Amino acid sequence: MIKVEKSVYSPPEPSDGKRVLVMTLWPRGVSKGRVDVWMKELGTPRELIKRYKSGKVTRDEFRAEYRKSLKGKEGALRQLARESREGTITLLCTEKDPSTCHRSVLKEEIEKCA
Repeated sequence: MIKVEKSVYSPPEPSDGKRVLVMTLWPRGVSKGRVDVWMKELGTPRELIKRYKSGKVTRDEFRAEYRKSLKGKEGALRQLARESREGTITLLCTEKDPSTCHRSVLKEEIEKCA
């Protein structure tokens, strides 16, 4: 199972399973104990985040560009797919709403590998 409903600021709970931070940069004020693993290679490219937050790309364009950024990272996606079959993983970043975040796109891409 793959969960995306929580941000990295949400307190850890046993139901989270493995907490995976998927951000390019480590978030301010977050201790290393709040996540189990940091997969910065699966974070959104910084330039894409800037363009999205400034309104220069639509949500659909953001999703497409983020998917392109995952090319060459299939090993990490397969690893998470394997781990999600064995137990729960929770994808984390600072964004609270998964519908406006890359985590929902990442979840879809991981599930394609399952």
